[in-house]
Amino acid sequence: MLPLLIVLAFLLVPVLEIYVLIQVGQMIGFWPTVGLLAAQALLGAWLVRREGRRAWGALYETVRSGVLRERELGDAVLVMAGGVLLLLPGFLTDVLGAALVLPFTRPLLRRSLSAFAERRMRAAEVRAATIFPPGAAPFDPFGRPPGPGRVETPPGPVVRGEVVQDDDPSPRS
Repeated sequence: MLPLLIVLAFLLVPVLEIYVLIQVGQMIGFWPTVGLLAAQALLGAWLVRREGRRAWGALYETVRSGVLRERELGDAVLVMAGGVLLLLPGFLTDVLGAALVLPFTRPLLRRSLSAFAERRMRAAEVRAATIFPPGAAPFDPFGRPPGPGRVETPPGPVVRGEVVQDDDPSPRS
């Protein structure tokens, strides 16, 4: 279902953007529409730069402290996605990009996207449990039986060899 939605989005979003651009152009004229798109791009670039610095700085601090929190990682991803949308020409992508970048709308979107991802992960766990039921023998691509004597190398002949380190990088003549 999700891949179908993604394909539809890639097909419909440009058509909707062109339709909205034509409608706005008919209402206010060609050059004001172009000026509005340029102003939105500049404002979007400034906003992404400002919020991106904050989000990446918070992400850097959490990684440096050794504890990676969901909030900082989510903010960095949302600001990056919003920045891409803001830099694309069009009014609809600018509205969505601004919602992803602005600090007062980002937490709401982060929570809803996190809940969506959690539901998808639970559904994937349920599907995986039906394919690989608990208590079944572990999957082994080489068909070896499970047990303590199991060696983690593929069966077949072993060629013994020796590694020789050449410390002198100059070629010998």
